[in-house]
Amino acid sequence: MNGLRPDLAAIAAHVREGARVLDVGCGDGALMVALRDQKGIDARGMELDATNVANAVTRGLAVVQGDADIDLADYPDDSFDYAILSQTLQTTRRPDLVLDQLLRIGKQAFVSFPNFAQWKIRFAHMFGGRMPVTKQLPHRWYDTPNIHHVTIDDFKSFVKERGYTIEGEWYLAGAKQRGVAMANLLAEHAVFLLRR
Repeated sequence: MNGLRPDLAAIAAHVREGARVLDVGCGDGALMVALRDQKGIDARGMELDATNVANAVTRGLAVVQGDADIDLADYPDDSFDYAILSQTLQTTRRPDLVLDQLLRIGKQAFVSFPNFAQWKIRFAHMFGGRMPVTKQLPHRWYDTPNIHHVTIDDFKSFVKERGYTIEGEWYLAGAKQRGVAMANLLAEHAVFLLRR
């Protein structure tokens, strides 16, 4: 979908029309607007940042201010066809528990995150000896919202340990999709579609 961040476009392309969606960490609601306008979905959102909540509400979206680490417990089981967590997993205090909640609330869950094992990050560590500041990771080590540095291989291992099923996986370098081969080394971002 035009104008969306690449990981959001990958998610939007695979959400079925008319679905009920909860977008956790929805930002200003860009994905929700695209899904509502182009696929007729029933979208709800949760966002921590009050300014983003206000911006989403002015776009006519049903967004509440909430914390994924705490407030997902308030939603009933199987309330949504999809629960979406885009570029938020690495910022939560307990990503393992947040994922459990997503897959309790949604029949399926989309999860996207930056791949901290990507070669540019490895290169910056190896030869610069410092935490990288890149387009992908624009914050310095002391002001980053990222508190968990997850890799694609870490995530796949976690999913296997939890007994979840991967129903789709997409790997991105910029806006370009990459294949599964060497994704942990070459992909900047990963998008997964999971089911219990």
